[in-house]
Amino acid sequence: MSEKIIESNGKGFLVLLLPISFLIIFLVATWRILLAILMLAIGFQVWQQYQWQQWSGQVNPVFHEMIRETQGKITPMDLALRGNFSGTTAKRYLDSKASEFGASVQNSQEGGEVYYFMTASILGDILDSSEPVEALPSQPVTKTARSLLAAPEPQPVESEPETAAPKPETHQEVERSLEKQLMFGSLIQSELAKRLNVYSSTVYKRRNDPEFPEWCRNKDPDGIAWTYSEKTKEFFPLEEG
Repeated sequence: MSEKIIESNGKGFLVLLLPISFLIIFLVATWRILLAILMLAIGFQVWQQYQWQQWSGQVNPVFHEMIRETQGKITPMDLALRGNFSGTTAKRYLDSKASEFGASVQNSQEGGEVYYFMTASILGDILDSSEPVEALPSQPVTKTARSLLAAPEPQPVESEPETAAPKPETHQEVERSLEKQLMFGSLIQSELAKRLNVYSSTVYKRRNDPEFPEWCRNKDPDGIAWTYSEKTKEFFPLEEG
């Protein structure tokens, strides 16, 4: 009985030993070839990563420009059309940027993915436009800072009837506030939005349009046209020619 057990164990050991022996012989005979293949694979991966980094560096300016134009909202199709490359490549690029900057990815109603990249200026516009702008009473505004400095005192305002509803600010307070804002002949975005009774994001979207001055004139309580300066990031009243 014991001899049969020993014989069966020996056969089982030989069954395991033969494949292991062949594997060792194969590795000893081909280790140089296998090492060369491994090095080639690693080198190819490094080269692909280098090529991707170089390509991404060329696409970055396009990506940054689109972020400013769309206020941080971008899709793979938008990037692919602008950069003239495949949608798969655009999605891979946006995935890497989303991981780098912590952007959020949401599914659109059309079935595609939308990437939201938040910047400080975009966040400020969202906060400015989160609450509706209260309507302000009409007030005169001088067209140059020189005239404001020459006559800083506000003009007397007729008192409102007792039955009128209370207003957030009086006419004189608003006039004095605007004089301070225009002390250097300009308004910032949130100040102009409040004056035009629109959202700050609306001013942001329209500020570079050629029709922006005329659009402002139609909404300004005193019919003043405003223009935007890219250099100072401020809005200036246009003087009548």
